[in-house]
Amino acid sequence: MAGETILVVDDEGHIVDLTRMYLEADGYRVLTAGDGEQALRLWREEQPALIVLDLMLPKIDGWDVCRRIRAESDVPIIMLTARSDDVDKIVGLELGADDYVTKPFNPRELVARVRAVLRRVAHAPDVTRPLMAGPLRIDPARREATLNGRPLKLRAKEFDLLHTLVEHQGLVLSRDQLLNRVWGYDFVGETRTVDVHIARLREKLRDSPVVIETVWGVGYKLVVVDQAG
Repeated sequence: MAGETILVVDDEGHIVDLTRMYLEADGYRVLTAGDGEQALRLWREEQPALIVLDLMLPKIDGWDVCRRIRAESDVPIIMLTARSDDVDKIVGLELGADDYVTKPFNPRELVARVRAVLRRVAHAPDVTRPLMAGPLRIDPARREATLNGRPLKLRAKEFDLLHTLVEHQGLVLSRDQLLNRVWGYDFVGETRTVDVHIARLREKLRDSPVVIETVWGVGYKLVVVDQAG
């Protein structure tokens, strides 16, 4: 993984310099951007392996940058937030961020998180076989989901969550298991983001036999309900 390109996006020069120094010392090639427009341009031109993205940016803020990237790509994103406000963390994760770091941060911790996210992506199983759950079809290779042959419009993490539930259909997965499988780490105490994504998926599966059931005190499972009779 050393030698891969990391894009660091922050308008505070001292943070950029410090982050670049530690990442380069770990063997990464580092690109930097000071605003959202430049970040999007460099992302398209350079296709970095991972993006470290500040939320508070000139021109285009970090939330919007993340939203635009997630509409086209699953490149790993680690968000930087100047506040420890849980709302920032939850919104960032719901937009598709893979991890977050709160300022001020230890640059060694950030490098460790970069390594962990890249390692997880590199070791992710290459599962490309389409999966079926009744009229629901999941195509991991194309990252497409269809219901009764019609495309489902899903955000990146919604797709990952639905894919995980279909892979384990009929089995109960706890919120912590879903956080670990979909977001890739234990986000202790913040299972609300799972509930928000489940609610969105239920709305998109409404009036179909594909149901995400709540198993109280445990978690969720996906089942296909027999509608005969």
